[in-house]
Amino acid sequence: MPARGCPFCPGSGRVPADYDVHLYPNDFPAFSFDNPPFSPEPGLFAAAGAHGVTDVVLYHSSHNLTPAQLAADHWRKVIALWTARYLELAAHPEVQYVCIFENAGPAIGVTMPHPHGQIYAFPFVPPLIARELSAASEYFSSQHECLYCRLLQAELADRWRIVRESAHFVAFVPYAARFPAEVQICARRHVGSLPDLSPAEAADLAELIKLVRMKYDNLFGFAMPLMMLLRNPPAKGEHPYAHFHIDFYPIQRSATKLKYLASIESGAGLFLNDTVAEDKARELRETEPR
Repeated sequence: MPARGCPFCPGSGRVPADYDVHLYPNDFPAFSFDNPPFSPEPGLFAAAGAHGVTDVVLYHSSHNLTPAQLAADHWRKVIALWTARYLELAAHPEVQYVCIFENAGPAIGVTMPHPHGQIYAFPFVPPLIARELSAASEYFSSQHECLYCRLLQAELADRWRIVRESAHFVAFVPYAARFPAEVQICARRHVGSLPDLSPAEAADLAELIKLVRMKYDNLFGFAMPLMMLLRNPPAKGEHPYAHFHIDFYPIQRSATKLKYLASIESGAGLFLNDTVAEDKARELRETEPR
């Protein structure tokens, strides 16, 4: 049912009268190609124009559906929209990185409950992503293999942190998880980016995204506040060390407590996880997706 005042609901005059998924231009864009171009000036107080794109991806026309309630076939439509927009933005000469993500839940700061995610296109590679890619590149150069492929082999051999496997992807709690019940969905095949997925892989990914979201929402009996980020390589250049995966960062440490990024995390860059990876993986495995 349409919600009063929601611009994402049919009948608002802002979106089509009916839609499955829809790309919505952000009403308050942090980045825009109408802004001055990215051209930092030298000096202590260097500044650059916020030149790029901030899209909203509307997952469904229904206001009250949670992402976990979307059918797997519907998630496939979301993935198709992600892919098409990724290709379009990555082809832009000024775009260096396309970040596809979702913030879910009021605890994350979400003010619009209508199911949606976002796509940002940057004229630079964000620093944390650049750091991760640099580590992967160094490993690739020294060991002549993909770091993610090696990690996935180790996780599958160990099996303690596996949450669910499918034909083309594996969901597991990383050994060095930073957030409670953090999960990574990693492609079995060495595939660099979202557009490189085959139709069968995309369909398989849709199933696993839904399953992970259902497990999260049933872990404590309410919709899990979390961040979901798709990890793609930079838009320009060759990156044979990149390996497509999705990271989930849930911030609920228990049924009644949130995980805050306090002084040590925010000020020192050292994550203190309140949970044990193997224990959270077991809890998620045993949580029925319903």
